[in-house]
Amino acid sequence: MGMASTAASSLLVSQKLFHRGHSRFGLGSSIPGFSSLELSCRFSGSWNSGQLAAHIIWNSKPHLKNARYLPSSIFSCANRTSEPSVSADSSHTGVAAAERVVVLVIGEGAREHALCCALQRSPSSSAVFCAPGNAGISKAGDATCVSDLNIADSSAVISFCRKWGVGLVVVGPEARLVAGLTNDLVKAGILTFGPTVEAAALEGSKDFMKSLCNKYNIPTAKYKTFTDPSAAKKYINEEGAPIVVKADGLADGKGAIVAMTLEEAYEAIDLILVMGGFGSAGSKVIVEEYLEGEEASFHALVDGENAIAMETSQDHKRVGDGDTGPNTGGMGAYSPAPILTLELQSFVMESIILPIVKGMAVEGRKFVGVLYAGLMIEKKSGLPKMIECNVRFGDPECQVLMARLESDLTQVLLAACKGELRGLTLEWAPEFAMVVVMASKGYPVASASGTVIRNLEAAEAVAPSVKILHAGTTFDSDGNFVAGRGRALGVTAKGRNLEEARQRAYQAVETINWPGGFCRHDIGWRALPKNQFTEKSG
Repeated sequence: MGMASTAASSLLVSQKLFHRGHSRFGLGSSIPGFSSLELSCRFSGSWNSGQLAAHIIWNSKPHLKNARYLPSSIFSCANRTSEPSVSADSSHTGVAAAERVVVLVIGEGAREHALCCALQRSPSSSAVFCAPGNAGISKAGDATCVSDLNIADSSAVISFCRKWGVGLVVVGPEARLVAGLTNDLVKAGILTFGPTVEAAALEGSKDFMKSLCNKYNIPTAKYKTFTDPSAAKKYINEEGAPIVVKADGLADGKGAIVAMTLEEAYEAIDLILVMGGFGSAGSKVIVEEYLEGEEASFHALVDGENAIAMETSQDHKRVGDGDTGPNTGGMGAYSPAPILTLELQSFVMESIILPIVKGMAVEGRKFVGVLYAGLMIEKKSGLPKMIECNVRFGDPECQVLMARLESDLTQVLLAACKGELRGLTLEWAPEFAMVVVMASKGYPVASASGTVIRNLEAAEAVAPSVKILHAGTTFDSDGNFVAGRGRALGVTAKGRNLEEARQRAYQAVETINWPGGFCRHDIGWRALPKNQFTEKSG
């Protein structure tokens, strides 16, 4: 690729031109590595405001090296001089151009932010879009956010994929899977990582999941399903407390109530079946045996017939320190989880994951995507039982898994979509990873939105391994990050051991200035000495 020492071009740009952090900018912004910027035509940065054009003066060969990472489908260059000549070149990765794809991630949370980061660093991805994404993803340049794409409209998603040459769609949130987005995309010939609506019933209905477990002898807690409040309460009275009451459908991770007394269990039944506290998700309740033990998360990638185990992790569901208070979507996680020994991992694959995969195929609901089994390592037996089954990556477990994953995620997910996982192995960084979730005060009951978050850049600078992942953040009129309701940030760090990962994560938390937010101070407490936890660690 020849060029003069200085040349000018007008181009349609995407996030990889600017590496990490400059896919969203406006008048007066500067782009490191470029000598000058004149706003003159159109540039696709913040998709809400249309497209902004940039006239860029190139003054060194690295500029063109950065630009070449864009696929031809979203990068065009009309020379203002005879040079430079720019093309999509994959020689820097050793991956053939035909194997490099444009990826679209569906979702807006910290889980999707983590997936964008992993896909962005993948040699097989030529560009990464995220719809709708959030302010943090956009500002960090971890994907080009398409905030005006209606992900509930399958036809709109299909049109976008065709326009931009998307070769892989990764569906993050369970709601879109249960709504059938994968069915529509696959029918349109678009490779999609995530199960069909038929297979997503594993998470969309706890009653279906428990029935499958019974049919295929998959270890789970004893249960019964009810639609009548009186019958449910009679069963609870017979079984006694503690006991677990769950809404059948999707409830944003808050539909499971651990009732320590009969009165609490009766109140849970009334909340779900009588008052409709979870809407249509609560048309049925599952009353489940209370298992004493330690929880762990187990993820496996599935191609319909084969499954590959991912690294282990452990979530922290309760909102308060010491696992107190109501359940949440998750307040933090770490990986690996020492509780899941190699022997237990083999047991989970052979007794839980593979029977689910085979059972779903027999039922005519072939599963392609990620299976996330929520496990209880029972105290009395020392063996795992599945207490929940999810059809997408856990949030926040995904954050620590993606921090440690070293394999080419794009290639692995493409292999899953094509039924080609057999024989593949995943490579993982030897370090430990931890994520501490920060949420708006009042979560998960009633939390405020619109509170300003500051000092995030300083927080990320406390250690090279720190990465702050965003969940639903936006910008205010002054360009500050503001939080939505609920979970807003996932402060992630790696370390040589869990102690170091924890120290770095909480050091970053302490640096963040967010009076309207809070976090748990004891993430990792089950795997670390108790003297590591003070009254306030972050």
